[in-house]
Amino acid sequence: MSVSAEVNLPHVLDAMTRVFERYEAALIANDVAVLNELFWDNPLTVRFGIAEIHYGAEAIRRYRELFVPPANMPRQLRNLVITTFGETFATADVEFLRDGDPVGRQSQTWVLFPEGWRVVSAHVSLLT
Repeated sequence: MSVSAEVNLPHVLDAMTRVFERYEAALIANDVAVLNELFWDNPLTVRFGIAEIHYGAEAIRRYRELFVPPANMPRQLRNLVITTFGETFATADVEFLRDGDPVGRQSQTWVLFPEGWRVVSAHVSLLT
């Protein structure tokens, strides 16, 4: 079976791009409700942050509600690569720049569930 015909189907790539843009806007605004919504609500969800590790949606929610910096932390994105596989699986990888910080990297794995696209795994790191 060849998967190549199913990579980046235009309608799936467009939908995933809009979801990624919604996630990015929520991140900049520190919109915790949207950030929590866009992560899969499951104990198997994983998020490795710059200085923290979270196993399970509940741990990710606690982090977002208690420890995330305030809103309006703008950043520039570069080298965004969104790749979709079939209708229900995608990855999003991007570099980000914030004043005074080293280059950051963000990788996300997304799955389309009945309730919509959700991050099932995420990793954020800084080049030091």
